[in-house]
Order: sequence, then C-alpha cells, then structure tokens
Amino acid sequence: MKIKNYLWVLFLLVLGSTWAQDGEISGTVFDANTNLPLPGANVLVKNSNRGTQTDFDGNFTLQASTGETLVISFLGYVNKEILLEGQENLQIALAEDEQALGEVVVVGYGSQQKRDITGSVSTVDEEAFDDRPNTQVGALLQGKAAGVQVVSGSGKPSSGFNIRIRGTNSINASSEPLYVVDGVPTTDTRSLNPADIENISILKDAASAAIYGAQGANGVVLITTKKGSSGKPRLSFDTYVGVSQVWNTLPVLNSEQYRDLMTELGRNTDWSQYTENTDWQNVIFKDGLSNNYQLSMSGKNEGTSYYLSGGYTKQEGAVRSSEMERYNFKINFSQEVTDWLEMGTNLAYTHYSDVDVTDNTSVNSGGVLLGVLSTPPNIGIYNADGTFTSNPFQDWENPVASTDGAQRGYVNQRLLGNVYAEIKFFDDLTFKSNIGTDYSNAHYDYFLDPFRTSYGRAMNGIGRYNTNLTNYYIFDNTLNYTAKFGNHNIEALVGSVYQKYKWENSTLERRNFASDEITTPNAGSELIAGSADKAEKANASFLARLNYNFNDKYLLTANFRADGSSNFGPGERWGYFPSFSAGWRISNESFMEESNTISDLKLRAGWGLVGNDQIGNYAYFGRVGSGGNYPIGGIVMPGTYPASIENENLKWEESEQVNVGLDISFLHNRISFTADAYLKNTRDLLLNAPLPRSTGFDNAIQNIGQLRNKGLEFQLNSFNTQGAFEWQTNLNISFNRNEVVDIVGQEILTGSIAGRGEVSLVREGQPLGSFYGYIWGGVDPETGMAYYINNEGESTFEPSADDRTIIGNANPNFIYGITNTFSYRDFGLSVFLQGSQGNDIFNATRIETEGMIDSKNQSAAVLDRWRAPGDVTDIPRAIAGNTDNSRLSTRFVEDGSYLRMKALTLSYNLPESLINKMSMQNVKLYATGENLFTITDYSGFDPEVNAFGGSNTTLGVDYGTYPQTRNLILGLNLTF
Repeated sequence: MKIKNYLWVLFLLVLGSTWAQDGEISGTVFDANTNLPLPGANVLVKNSNRGTQTDFDGNFTLQASTGETLVISFLGYVNKEILLEGQENLQIALAEDEQALGEVVVVGYGSQQKRDITGSVSTVDEEAFDDRPNTQVGALLQGKAAGVQVVSGSGKPSSGFNIRIRGTNSINASSEPLYVVDGVPTTDTRSLNPADIENISILKDAASAAIYGAQGANGVVLITTKKGSSGKPRLSFDTYVGVSQVWNTLPVLNSEQYRDLMTELGRNTDWSQYTENTDWQNVIFKDGLSNNYQLSMSGKNEGTSYYLSGGYTKQEGAVRSSEMERYNFKINFSQEVTDWLEMGTNLAYTHYSDVDVTDNTSVNSGGVLLGVLSTPPNIGIYNADGTFTSNPFQDWENPVASTDGAQRGYVNQRLLGNVYAEIKFFDDLTFKSNIGTDYSNAHYDYFLDPFRTSYGRAMNGIGRYNTNLTNYYIFDNTLNYTAKFGNHNIEALVGSVYQKYKWENSTLERRNFASDEITTPNAGSELIAGSADKAEKANASFLARLNYNFNDKYLLTANFRADGSSNFGPGERWGYFPSFSAGWRISNESFMEESNTISDLKLRAGWGLVGNDQIGNYAYFGRVGSGGNYPIGGIVMPGTYPASIENENLKWEESEQVNVGLDISFLHNRISFTADAYLKNTRDLLLNAPLPRSTGFDNAIQNIGQLRNKGLEFQLNSFNTQGAFEWQTNLNISFNRNEVVDIVGQEILTGSIAGRGEVSLVREGQPLGSFYGYIWGGVDPETGMAYYINNEGESTFEPSADDRTIIGNANPNFIYGITNTFSYRDFGLSVFLQGSQGNDIFNATRIETEGMIDSKNQSAAVLDRWRAPGDVTDIPRAIAGNTDNSRLSTRFVEDGSYLRMKALTLSYNLPESLINKMSMQNVKLYATGENLFTITDYSGFDPEVNAFGGSNTTLGVDYGTYPQTRNLILGLNLTF
C-alpha cells in the first residue's frame, strides 16, 4: 500500500468533527503583575472546538454562551478557567507559572532547576519522543540536541548508533559517551525501550560531566525512565505497524552488457548456460514489516509511586532475512516507608534477538550489499539441485546464499536496574544509597549446512556457538545538604562509588556434519576451535559538588572527583578531576527591571578536567599469551609467549575543557536562545604507539599525543503562534573542528579497502577522519589508462607511495536539525528535518563496481569506459587483475552533504467530549513517515554511512553499507 493510501485512511478516520457557535463574549487578557496585555493568549471553550487568540492589545471576541467554561492559557503562565454567568466583557489576569520557570533538569547524582545550570546541558523530553516512534534511543537523539552527532554504521535493524558529543576525543580509546539509566551506568542502549523513557539530559562540557570523572571525557547521556505521576491509576496502550523500504537503487549492467565486459576482459565461457537476467536488488530488497505493542500502568498515591510496563517489538529489515525482536518489561516503584525513609527500585528486563546480514565487505567475503551490485545478472538464484548459484568464473555465491544459506541468531537476555534507599536526617540533609546492576547473558548460534552453499560443501558444514556473559554492578552512596541563609542558597554533595565489571566469553566451532538435521556443533565430527576467557575490571571513586546561588543572580558550581582504575599501573592508578563553572543572571539586575522584552538573560562560563580509561583490560600489564604451541617428539605441547610489554607508568587519558555560554529568553519565554563556545584538549592519549624492535615488541599502549576539538553550538526554541492554531519551532546547529595536535611525529594508516591499502590517515595538524590517497588526473585518451598527479604537479601513470596526500575530510562543516510542530484543534503535524553539510564520503563501493579487474558485475557507469584510442572519457579501460586504474584516489571522494526529511508525523486526537463518553482520557491516531526524501549529491545508496562503525579514525567510508530505509508508520495511543 502506498503512503498516500495510508494517509487517506487516516483522513477518513478523523472526518466528522463538529463546530458549534452560539452567543458572543469579549474580554482582555493581561499580566497580573505588570498589567501589560498578553498578545497571542489562547481562549478556548472547554470541551469544544471553539477558540481564538488575543490580539496585540490582549483583546478577544469569541462565540460562547452562559453556562460554558472558558479556558485561558499563555506560555509561562498558570491556566485559568472562567464559568460564563452572563458577563459581557471579561478582564482576565494571568499569573506567571513559577513551576514552568523552574523547569527541573536531571544532572549527575541529582537535579537542578534549568535556570540555575552553569554548565552546558541539553535536554530531549518525552514530547520529542511522542512525535517520532522508534526502536532505538540513538535515533531519538539525532538532530535534537546541539553538539550531538549520531552516526549509524549501518541501517539494518540489528545495528546500533555511535554518538559523538563535541567531536571525537581519542584515537585508540573509546569516544562513546557514558550512558546512565536511572543512576546505573551502561554502554549498550540498543536493547532499551524508548517507550519507557521520560527525558534525556546530555552533559556536554567538563563542568557538568566532571562529576562522573573517569567516565565523563566523552560526555554523559542521562536517561530517566517514567514514574507514576497522577493520583488515579493511568493505563496506556500504544501500538504501531510500519513498513520499511530501501529508498534508492543503483544501476548496474544487464546480462548482455555483462557478457560484453567479460569478453573484453578475456573471460570466455559457454554463455548458453547463463541466460537469466536477474535483478539482484529486486531479489534482496523487500518491504520490511515492523510491529510494536506497549502496555503501561502508572499511578501515585499515599506515598507510593509506580510505573509498570510491558512491550513487544518486531522489525523486519528491508534487506532479505534481516530482523530484530525485543520483549521489554519494566517496573519503577518507590515507597515512602516513613516520613524519613524512602525506598524504591527501577528494574528493566529485556529479551533481545536479531538476525544479522553481512555488509561493509565484498561479495567474495559474503557481503550482501556489494553482492547485489556485483553478482552477474546472467545466473538465477538456485541450481537445478536446489543449491545456490555462483559466479560463472569464480566460486563467489550469489547474495541469497549469504542471506538464506546459513542459520544465524543472536539472543541477549539483560537485566538493568537498581535498588535504593533514601534517608532524610533533616529537611536539609539526605543520604542515598544505591545498588545497581547491568547483567547481560548473550549467545550467538550459527549453522552453515553442508549442501546448499559451495563453502558449506567445502567445509562439510560449520557449526558455531559463542557465549558472552557481562556482569556489572555499582554501589554508590551520597550525602546531600541544602540550606538557605537570606539571599544565599547552598547545595553540597559528597559521595563514594564502587564499580566492578566481569566478562566471561566462550566460542566453539565444529565442522564435518553428516547432514543438516542436527544444527548444533555437537553433530560436527571435527573440532576447529574451542576457547574460553574471563576478565575483570574495577573502579573506585570519591566525589563532591557545591552549588551556590546568591540572590538568584550569581551562580557557582564546583565539582571534584577522584577515580581509581585497575587498568593503570600502581603508581598512576588514581586520577583527579575538578571543574568550576559560574553564571550571572543579568536579567535579575536592577538595570534590567524595566525590560519588557527580555524574560531571562544568563551568562555562563566553565572549566574542567575529565578522564578516559576505556582502553581495554589489563592495559598496563606485561601479559602472557596462550597458543604458542610447539611439537616435541611428535606431540604438540602447550606453550605461552609474551603478548605485551609492561608499562607501569600508564595513566589516564585526560580532557581539559573550557566552555562559555549564553542563555536568553524573550517575550515571556516565547523565544529562547542558547549559544555555546568550547575548547577541548585531550592529552596523554592512550595510544598504541610503535616501539624500538630491540624491545621485542612492535608497539605498546602509551600516554602519547594530544587532540583538540573546538566549536560553536546554537539552539533556538520559539512559540510562533498560539491559540486555535499553534506553531512551535526548534532549531539547532553545531560547528566542530577536530585536530590531531601531537602524536610524536608518527603517522597512522587505518581502514583497509579492497586490497588497495588504507584509506584514512592520522597525521599531526589534520583532523581524524582524513582520507589519504592519490590525486586523480583522468584517463589518457590514447591508452585508456588512468593517470595521477604527483607531488611535483606532474601527470604520471605509476605514482609512488610518496605521491599520496590528504584527499578529503569526513568531518562535516556543521550538522543541524529543525523541528516544526503545528497543531490546529485536534490535529497535529510535526516536521523534522536533519542534515549534515561539508563532509566527504569515500565511496569505496565504486572501487568494486567500477574497477573492472575481475568477474564481478559492474555499475552502469562503466558503459562509458575507454575502448579504443581517441576515446575521451573519465572511466578507464578494463584490464583483468590490474588495480592501477582504481587506486585509492580523489576519483572516489564525493560530497556527502545531505538534507533529509527525517520524520513527518500527522496526528489526530479524538475530541474530549467523545472520549469522555468512552470513559477514556485520550485517543490519538497518527501516521509517521521517516526518511521521506533526501536532498544530496551523493551517488551511493545513502549518505548516512560509516562502514567502520565506531572507529575514531576511519570515518565516512561506504563499502557496501546497508542503507537507511524509508519507513511508514501507522499508530494508535490509548489512555484510560
């Protein structure tokens, strides 16, 4: 069913709204304190569709009758209801909403009023989630917060997201932020249920993230799940069904064109055996169906707060065989046991499973996406005996063999949550003790039957079984003190944290299966591999924070955290991470009292130091490796070998950050603007640096080098109109510049592509994500060979390795997101645009599809290839086995900028008068389209690519990457 047909169904569902008019009432709405008129205030007749908006002088006229109730509202003010009892002209005074002005934001180990925050913190609330249903947390953050870049290595359902807050901060250590779910740190958000999330706070600078010390170098994402908030029990049921499609296909050679190319390459065969004309993109790409069901109940009364939920999600990918399935169960419960003791728990259980498809690799390595482009169209899917067909010239099987030829399933059972107790010694002194865990038990089951695929026949079947057990727990205790002395407000926090990680992994592989009846490894007679390993890591920390507020004008925050990590040597185990930030609320000064335009104006500045120890376990040890076996007397004896050199001086990687910000609001907070400028220097990098060969080792983890990120961030929120028609805009834009300042003169090459070398270079003075290769010159009309430009600016057919240079930059000039939300009566429309500008993509897919060196099918672009002397073209000649014409060069560097309609949601809320008769609180129907259109010059499947996933150094490479899909979602929300 096409998108327009779904929209017609939604339109027919919501027809029939009535519009009633009666008598007339007029009046004026004004500020209760200043007596100034409030233009744009909403005046609605309760339980009806009638309403209007005040004019510039605060006046309104509305059709209404005696006995009806007017509801008057204005942003930043307390709503007021007035029963009409014959009045003709109303004078309505609205009071400022102190609660709205004091919005509470979750920060590390507590919360603060947003107006008092002196660091750089972005928030994404539940309202943003409602506008875009999704299966993963990372997708909900994309384009919603300034300074936050969300990159997916693949569009498949099983793929997660990589998040970078204010740039990439390390070379070998992790650059992923710390995620904290209800006080429990975690690194995996893929199995979290977005429907359970109430809000997300993103701590971007060191002043706000230093309370997390060793784990805060890459920023912190605080995820708070829903709690009970109403007196009466509230039951909600949400469901949606969705369809996903690959939105773009690429032209390739048909059967006749492929045969001509093979003949030109000197490859001959009996073509009468190969008469098909298979469109492999049509075979592999399909309509993927997704279903989601979420049931929750919440409430709060007599000291008890609860939230219970259960959910089920199944998502079939738009590429054959890919899928994801997830069951979620959640309980948040708190109980005020006495007036001085509160106890509670936040627990989530997830059963997650997926079936992966191989992408980001060539067809001869099982890559499905490159398989659909480079598999010859002359063959069908199956041979006469039911086995999968292969390339006529080489034993490279068709892509269906990669999607259907093996059983492969990943299953993860996860328990994430905590139990806490909070003791109130006095009204201003509170102690909280928290025990949390993130327990994950996963296994991967693989079986390649011994008959259907050629590789399976060669190996007589393969059975693999891998297990991964992760057991993490945290025990933290904090003491919080608040006090007010006249105009002085103080909040102090001290605490301790202990964390322990344990990993247990095993792998088993057996081959030589007699049949495909038993698919577990025990049916294979030949043991190929069997291993098991364990690892542990521990962190201990002490923390302190002081917030000071004088007369609501002058704000100061100081944090300190001492962290110890088992990853470092005994003398360098502890790191110390302080931060300071200050704010000046200028709008509360006496000289600003007469301003009727500026509602709030605050300057912020902060400095801080945070750390990173995410480099792998036992990093400083001189480790002993196993597997160095050797034969004695014809018997293989077990042996060991030195696996790494000891470095007891290994210590923390540190990031020093400075942030300056401005927060300003206008017109009773109808317009709010935030600007931040930052400088972040990461030093003592945990870098795998080379060693002199005399040590017996090639390299070792050392504290060497420095990175720098600097940038600007802007966020604008505006309520453009109010009344029957409301329009709200959210805009954010971010500029970040990354530079490798110092790596002691060495250069690091990463990202091996198609046997042609590494495509990315880490070099001093350049950003991470720099592409490295040759400068493409063109095609010689006489020979058809490609020529390149060397260091002297001369043309050459055989450039040397020294002629390679920086040929592109995967980092964008800026990223941005724009959300416009409209509502009229019971209708709503949300339009979310997201984009990236100025980033390059290295289209390595074209190396495979335009190289013309072997028997792979090629892009339709090669129809313009050189064939005879005198041909003028930019596509070289076809030469079997010769890669000179397809070197890593500027030929394959493309502009990756794009603007994407990320989400478009049309919704309808049934009228209150109707749902009251149904004894319901709310009924909402909606239709969402994701990735409906993309404006880009990129020639590949999709511009949102990152073939090397979470790599810090190899960015923006497309090598047969599973594309983002176009999705249509129809949903229903019911609240009782």
